[in-house]
Amino acid sequence: MEVQMIGGANPNPVNGHANHHHVVTVATEAAHDWSSMVHRRFGHRPTRLKHSAGSYSCCIFRVPGTLSELNPKAYKPRIVSIGPYHHGRECVQMIEEHKPRFFSALLNRTRSFGVDCNEYFNAIALKEQEIRDCYSEPLNFGRLELIEMMVLDGCFIIEMFRVIENIIVPDADDPIFNMLWTFTSFMRDFLHLENQVPFFVLETLYNMSKGPTDPQWSFVELALRFFNYGVQRPPDVLEKYFGVSDVKHLLHLIQLSFINLPPEAQREFDDEYLQLVPSVTKLRRSGIKFKPRKCDGWLDIRFNKGVLEIPSLTIDELTSSFFFNCVAFEQCYCYCSQHITSYVTLMGCLMATADDASFLSDHHVLENYYGTYAEVASFFNYLQKDVGFDISRSYLAGVMEDMNRYHRNRWRVWWTGLRRKYFGTPWYLISALAASLLLVLAFIQSFFALYAYVRPPP
Repeated sequence: MEVQMIGGANPNPVNGHANHHHVVTVATEAAHDWSSMVHRRFGHRPTRLKHSAGSYSCCIFRVPGTLSELNPKAYKPRIVSIGPYHHGRECVQMIEEHKPRFFSALLNRTRSFGVDCNEYFNAIALKEQEIRDCYSEPLNFGRLELIEMMVLDGCFIIEMFRVIENIIVPDADDPIFNMLWTFTSFMRDFLHLENQVPFFVLETLYNMSKGPTDPQWSFVELALRFFNYGVQRPPDVLEKYFGVSDVKHLLHLIQLSFINLPPEAQREFDDEYLQLVPSVTKLRRSGIKFKPRKCDGWLDIRFNKGVLEIPSLTIDELTSSFFFNCVAFEQCYCYCSQHITSYVTLMGCLMATADDASFLSDHHVLENYYGTYAEVASFFNYLQKDVGFDISRSYLAGVMEDMNRYHRNRWRVWWTGLRRKYFGTPWYLISALAASLLLVLAFIQSFFALYAYVRPPP
């Protein structure tokens, strides 16, 4: 780099005074080199997270590393790849080879009412840009490859739903449906955040392939019926969600189907009490009781007069996978509610240890098919790590504030401790009563002795 001193600058002082006024100029060649470097280094577009990934249309994301590193298996498909993020992986090739067979079976039916191969591909091709906009990173697939992927993956899901609901009858020797282990694996893989296709793709393909003798269900209804085998709800409860709209993908649909809560009254919160709640063990010391709540879903938790009512939760591999992926979705997509994140945060606070999880199980709040109680507690604590959570905007903010206010009442904590210490078991109660009786008898004896002394008999 060439540097010049301009404007009479003299490094040698004369008469003790130095002239510090000078101008530094950079050679033109060096300036041109910096500009080229900036253009070369900073001119590239992001390849892992598009600039448009924060838009309303972008709804299918890679799970952030801060979440996936805690449990990588929770976010990766086991047997089937849906969409571009895991397309071509070795572990999903077995099912990938069967997708053309499913599409051929669908074509054999729909040709009878005039819907052939070209109709499906042309309908999805019209939505190519809309499809690309749904993914958080640029898709390195050409037009034909992407459209083929959407059609085959979408039709595979639709045919799977139809078979399970007995709308169509598969071949008697079909290995996909003769192996019992595949059903749970499909259900789990269909709800992975990285394993989604846009919901409008599924609806388009479903409506085109619906035969005149098929049940006239919407695709929302068909999908909810399929997943109800994993998280069972009564038919009258499930019907409430058939009208759900503006669905982004299957994971989003199941999330929406649990958010049917009565509106909360507006209230002012006290920052002193609006904090995360202590564990079950600590809350019990202040007299808080726990009981199962009968309602439509998991989320409707209530606290009233020292009783925390929690809808019964069955925790198994499917529900745990759903929680992992739904929390990841809520962390990435700012246009959806944060209800599942709020729910698992509260449950994680309550179950700090295996004893806490065991207590909730004993009181029919938790039904555990996941593992040991220590593993259940660890699962909910993992879910809370590195998760952004604004308690003031949580639908459970009022519940947490009321619980903390109740828990921090010193007199209540003192009385509960005293009651547990002396009246917690029948033997303690008998001992306390015996001690009280002896104390009363001793007092009576002392009274009469003193009375006789003060007023002796004549």
